Amino acid sequence: MDLLQLSIQIEQMLVRQNLRGMARLLPHLKAGSYVRAATLITKCKGVVLIGTGFPVGDSFETDGPVGAIVLYQLLEKLGATPLICCGDPLYYALKADYSCLQLPIHPTDAAEFARQSLHQLNPELIISIERPGLAADGRYYNMRGVDISARCANFDVFFQQASCPTIAIGDGGNEIGMGNLNEVVSELAITPSVTRCDELLLADVSNWAAYGLLALVSKLKDAETGCGWLIDCQPAELLQYLVNRGCVDGVTGLASITEDSLPPEHAMQLINDLQQLFFKQ
Repeated sequence: MDLLQLSIQIEQMLVRQNLRGMARLLPHLKAGSYVRAATLITKCKGVVLIGTGFPVGDSFETDGPVGAIVLYQLLEKLGATPLICCGDPLYYALKADYSCLQLPIHPTDAAEFARQSLHQLNPELIISIERPGLAADGRYYNMRGVDISARCANFDVFFQQASCPTIAIGDGGNEIGMGNLNEVVSELAITPSVTRCDELLLADVSNWAAYGLLALVSKLKDAETGCGWLIDCQPAELLQYLVNRGCVDGVTGLASITEDSLPPEHAMQLINDLQQLFFKQ
């Protein structure tokens, strides 16, 4: 099976539960989004910005940071220099263990902050995973249509000003990157984001997209088993790490080791299915 067909299988696998309508959006994306994104990742040897963090009350949800950490660890293995970009309180939860860029919350000079950061860091790639995206009215909204702008850092401006490739991952329609499918996303029961990206990746849970990318990067880099890096993935451990630092489930609002209300067994099933898919190759 060639890489395009492998990518298509992964793209379908990642929206098979269709929790929030992503399976309806998938046919409107050009096939091969995951392998194109994975190819961009394999080429990186310099700075890569990874934006994440979706506000839930005074905290941030577990979906997004798990995937960001998985991608961070992957990029380190590839010899790149990843930097997790997030606002408070997630920044303070992660900064002791990961290199982070603190995004100011609700700044009046977001565009200037992005300009200076991009000039200083000169990233080779920018990734967003489960970050709120600006709606058409310039505000941020959660899945229930509640305006959360007062608690949101603006990462959209990094995408708007980027001179490097951009990848965005989302699972509902209100995340950065969903502007690529603006007309279709508008049909969902959500206030959609209009911010665009170069490669949009869909998933039932945004964290899970990281496992699909990890599998394909392993394949592209000809790792020992073709999926060896997947074996190291332990979603429950990462979820517990985040909950210990104050993160909550984005759907339930509870401090539990779940992502979008789902226990880590769902992520492990996906990881096992990806391993089975790759062992067949």
